[in-house]
Amino acid sequence: MKKIYILLGSLFFITACSTDLDQSPPNIASSDSLTDFEGVLNAAYYYQLGTVTPLAIMGEFRSDNAMMDEAPYTEFDEYDNGLTAMEDQFFGPFYTAAYKSILSANNVIENSTDATEVGEAKFLRALSYFKLVQVLGDVSVNLSAEPSLTDTSVLVRRPAADVYSDVIIPDLTDAMAVLSTTISDGRASKYAAQALLGKVYVTMGDFASAEPHLAAVVNGAAGAGIMLKTNYNEIFGAANEIENSEIIFSTQITGSIVDEYSFGSDFWNWFVGDDSKADFPVDPDLVAAFDASDASGGGTDLRRAVTLADDGLTAIKFPKDGGLGTEHDWIEIRLADVILLYAETLNENGSPASTVLPLLDPIRTRAGLTSLTGTVSSQADVRQAIADERRLELAFEGHRWFDLVRTGTASAEMGETINSNYYVFPVPVSEILATRGVITQNAGY
Repeated sequence: MKKIYILLGSLFFITACSTDLDQSPPNIASSDSLTDFEGVLNAAYYYQLGTVTPLAIMGEFRSDNAMMDEAPYTEFDEYDNGLTAMEDQFFGPFYTAAYKSILSANNVIENSTDATEVGEAKFLRALSYFKLVQVLGDVSVNLSAEPSLTDTSVLVRRPAADVYSDVIIPDLTDAMAVLSTTISDGRASKYAAQALLGKVYVTMGDFASAEPHLAAVVNGAAGAGIMLKTNYNEIFGAANEIENSEIIFSTQITGSIVDEYSFGSDFWNWFVGDDSKADFPVDPDLVAAFDASDASGGGTDLRRAVTLADDGLTAIKFPKDGGLGTEHDWIEIRLADVILLYAETLNENGSPASTVLPLLDPIRTRAGLTSLTGTVSSQADVRQAIADERRLELAFEGHRWFDLVRTGTASAEMGETINSNYYVFPVPVSEILATRGVITQNAGY
């Protein structure tokens, strides 16, 4: 896939103080002396790399899809305060990268006169804040390229609901208004913004607001060249990333450009069992889910062979074969995800099963399975069918834990009562100390 290559000059930050939220904008020159903001926008894209591996770990290893072998990493399966021990490897890099992307985006939004650049920057800022809210709940909000070094109010964590209503939704709405429907590898588009906005509303539980946005993407996809790949194995792997019709937006990764934490390109390594912390990462519960899909779907679920090794112990969805492991892009949004969100939205809004379930047919047919139409009818049964489909279709793409949290099914699916404090992850202690407690820790940590 064509990569977004970045001039090194756009990647340097001058640290204004020891917290990652308060830093000067990216680029060698000061923001008020710049006239070309392409490099700054590219920096906003680049910093998404640092969020990839942490999100992959949080989304899968916290859930019933994957598990760790080695302490203290086994804390991902323990719902207590033990995760704070892994700040340096996961939560710190994630936090820093997200806010650096936001700072770069702020610079473009404040200063660029190019409407498309501003639209892309607003998409990236919304994406960053959405990730932050999913992971941490309430978060600090900075909408300035050069935040004050003396006003600490910007550091105070704001309620997640306010971040959605005051930042994420307006940014995505603005981005939709100016971005093209054309999908260009690695760049934000109108459909990427609209799909993310639909997902945001679903995450908020506002299905009425989500429906028209998800419908617009699903119904307009073909006209923009967005369509499901014929074979499931054509979606994944570096060789399949060039002009992939199913991928609406991905964070571009290449082994020739590493992020400052060296985490941006090795998310796949955790899944294939190449790390002693997770030699055999696949949770047996996921294998059982594929077995159940085979039994109920009238055949063999073809996604299993693409997702899991033959022994069911490691995940091979993003293979390292041919030296291409470091080239895997991280898929943020693809069409199958949007279709399943749309089906979920219709079901929650009261549409009958006969309307909802046919949406799953292309996804299930590709997987070698029969249609669910006529097999289930109640809203609850359709809800479960969609959840099961999301799990198998999107396994190891970073969705599972966040799906369990937003649907309120974490305890039921994990087989234990989980305190809601641990639906989110710990705020990096370094940020709390750097701000002398202005930034606070999540309850339970």
